[in-house]
Amino acid sequence: MPDTLEPIDLKILGALQKDGRLTNQALSSEVGLSTSPCWRRVRQLEETGVIQGYTATLDRRQIGLGVLAFIRVKIDSHSEAEAEEFSHDVLKLSEVVACYSIAGDADFLLQVVAADLDSYADFAMSVVRRLPRIKEMETTFVLKEIKPFKGFPLGVGQR
Repeated sequence: MPDTLEPIDLKILGALQKDGRLTNQALSSEVGLSTSPCWRRVRQLEETGVIQGYTATLDRRQIGLGVLAFIRVKIDSHSEAEAEEFSHDVLKLSEVVACYSIAGDADFLLQVVAADLDSYADFAMSVVRRLPRIKEMETTFVLKEIKPFKGFPLGVGQR
């Protein structure tokens, strides 16, 4: 990964975060660069791992996932091996759309989706609660998404 990104790289990344389906021609026009150098920069951003892939942003409700929740999890031990085991188990759960190791009074924060409250309750009690090493878990339900994740702020780390 490059130490610092150039302003043109930030323009490219911003345009691709808004629309990952831009053709190289449209992208180069939007960022003010000719097509060959634009293509080379995109390839370099991909090869260095700055761009990790391209995806479609879906409306979870329209695909039947009406519940969004966060689960704070404490595990029994703070050993690295147990944390790794827990992480490995969580990677297998498709309902968990994101998982973070966190500081504070919990060890992990899981972002979870489900069709409805009954489906969530079943998943939480039959799957998550039964994972080995869980000492405690607490759920927070999202009532309304005010600002869902749409991309990273660019240039913040460049100061």
